[in-house]
Amino acid sequence: MAFPHLQQPSSLLADSINKPFAQRCQDLVKVFEDFPAKELHSIFPLLVESIFGSLDGVLVGWNLRCLQGRVNPIEYSIVMEFLDPGGPMMKLVYKLQAEDYKFDFPVSYLPGPVKASIQEHILPDSPLYHNKVQFPPTGGLGLNLALNPFEYYIFYFALSLITQKPLPVTLRVRTSDCAYFTLVDRYLSWFLPTEGSVPPPLSTSPGGASPSPAPRTPAMPFASYGLHHTSLLKRHISHQTSVNADPASQEIWRSETLLQVFVEMWLHHYSLELYQKMQSPHAKESFTPSEEHVLVVRLLLKHLHAFANSLKPEQVSPSTHSHATSPLEEFKRAAVPRFVQQKLYLFLQHCFGHWPLDASFRAVLEMWLSYLQPWRYASEKQAQSNESQPRTVSEKWAPFVQENLLVYTKLFVGFLNRALRTDLVSPKNALMVFRVAKVFAQPNLAEMIQKGEQLFLEPELVIPHRHHRLFTAPTVTGSFLSPWPPAVTDASFKVKSHVYSLEGQDCKYIPMFGPEVRTLVLRLAQLITQAKQTARSISDQYVESPPGRSFLSWLGFSPTDPNSCYPANDLDEMGQDSIRKTDEYLEKALEYLRQIFRLSEAQLAQLTLALGTTQDENGKKQLPDCIVGEDGLILTPLGRYQFAGQMVALCSRDDFLGSFCRYHLIEPTLANRHLLSPVGRRQAASQARGPRLSLRFLGSYRTLFSFLLAFVMGSLLCIRPLPCTLLLVLGYLLYAMAMTLLTERGKLHQP
Repeated sequence: MAFPHLQQPSSLLADSINKPFAQRCQDLVKVFEDFPAKELHSIFPLLVESIFGSLDGVLVGWNLRCLQGRVNPIEYSIVMEFLDPGGPMMKLVYKLQAEDYKFDFPVSYLPGPVKASIQEHILPDSPLYHNKVQFPPTGGLGLNLALNPFEYYIFYFALSLITQKPLPVTLRVRTSDCAYFTLVDRYLSWFLPTEGSVPPPLSTSPGGASPSPAPRTPAMPFASYGLHHTSLLKRHISHQTSVNADPASQEIWRSETLLQVFVEMWLHHYSLELYQKMQSPHAKESFTPSEEHVLVVRLLLKHLHAFANSLKPEQVSPSTHSHATSPLEEFKRAAVPRFVQQKLYLFLQHCFGHWPLDASFRAVLEMWLSYLQPWRYASEKQAQSNESQPRTVSEKWAPFVQENLLVYTKLFVGFLNRALRTDLVSPKNALMVFRVAKVFAQPNLAEMIQKGEQLFLEPELVIPHRHHRLFTAPTVTGSFLSPWPPAVTDASFKVKSHVYSLEGQDCKYIPMFGPEVRTLVLRLAQLITQAKQTARSISDQYVESPPGRSFLSWLGFSPTDPNSCYPANDLDEMGQDSIRKTDEYLEKALEYLRQIFRLSEAQLAQLTLALGTTQDENGKKQLPDCIVGEDGLILTPLGRYQFAGQMVALCSRDDFLGSFCRYHLIEPTLANRHLLSPVGRRQAASQARGPRLSLRFLGSYRTLFSFLLAFVMGSLLCIRPLPCTLLLVLGYLLYAMAMTLLTERGKLHQP
């Protein structure tokens, strides 16, 4: 009970700010217990903001994204206990929930598509927003959502991942060890349990009543992107009524809310219309997720797969569906396809198209691969987890593959296009290619994907009245988990419905096992072969001239750190071990690609070489003409001169650069020699060649003796090797420029 003569909760909250963190949390727990909901509801918004930070990112709150258990174990333990789903803060939420309090949440901080939809008076597609939009009174500042305490708390918690400023580059934070990541995991495990049911809300006092469930929304159809929204938001607001659903379904309203808030706040940043506009090269990004954001989404996807796959065997088949099935089991069946699939696909499309071409893409890659492999999180995986050979993907997963066809095929093509633009000698990039190839090479997976493509490409032989069902979805009758429409047995129709709902009716589908993608795969195979040769070459050089003992090291060109080498890529991070790993990743990736696309060894070698002289989209050749020898690719006589066009262009210039290049790249002897004999003229004509680069003079004894003499003279004059080398280079440049000017002037005076 409350004590009127004591301080009010708001003043107690203000006083606790300056106290040590542990004492502050103890005081808050005391306030939660001593004061009734009527007095606590006024401080609830301030308390939530003080924990999770402000929506504009100015206040960081408790900075849960940087609080790590290994760095600050005491504070970390206190926070986890205070914010645990069964802890004091959640008890306060349930205490306020029982009194049916509402809190305003500004629409302006919602994800872009949601905000735009509400501002245009169009009801968003998610039931999460139904009957919550509040229009401002005359002179009001903006639209608000009227949220119950649980919704308000989860909205702030989810958005704090996005609204807070990105972590500084200099601050090394292990995301999986931070308080925010751990709390997400705990909330998912509590509200989306893989075993048992959702724990009931805990009462804040012994014998107290449990909070009443939130009112449910009236029947409201789902909507999909690309549809014409006929319902105006004002119409819905003016007719909103609180309709309670079947009491049995109320046990999971918190689970529904948690999942929808996480999906809306973390994934719903792109609409189909926005995605289509962003295909333009001039499009500007509206939202850029961080690596931390992607890691948290991956955690969500992994848990959702485990949650959905925890259905009992007798409840998996839709034919066994009956009114006796618990709402939680219904929710498990509907969670991924009805709430996650579309928004995740658009989110992944954006990441694949706009993420920087660096190693940080690994986070996006693993998120994608986690979603593609629900069998990894199925309950039966434990029995075969110790097998060395990859498991055959069971046919029972064929419906999932078919109903997520674009996530497999179109994003695979997107990854190919990224891989073709990266340096595969880098072990991190090589690892990513290996990871994707290994996943898609799992036995039976490629066949299931190909079967899905065949179903989509089948002629559509259906009666006309079925077309209107392409974009329809289940309606919400009280609960979000209303019965599904009659099961569609036509597998082809299911696949077409999936593709058209995500890409639109006029989409142009490029088959993963068609000729266009096969060409990309062969180009990637070519780059892998080239990268393997480069890695082996670097490895050989590494063995022959270990760091710290090479001639270049003596000259001062190599770094003093004995563990570093080859700064051209990130091979210097791990040395020889890393080079070996790169070769191993690329070798296995090439074998996996051969398995996926059924390429024979001879065909792969032949087509890789054939593509060696083809041009990429920038008009540059990937490899000059070459043949396969015992030690790898060998240039042919043609290949040695295939870059001559660039030298010809340089030598044809009329400026000083052209003169400088002509002096070095064109033999002056034959060009300027006046031969009187006709035989001599014919021989000279037959020997005349275009510009070429010859470095044979560096192998002459005379040149080597000259260099040695220069270094000896430099040492006598106390000039170190590196400055001496720089002086020699500078001296040669001055000499070459002078000779260039004299040569060009001499040509002008020739008859």
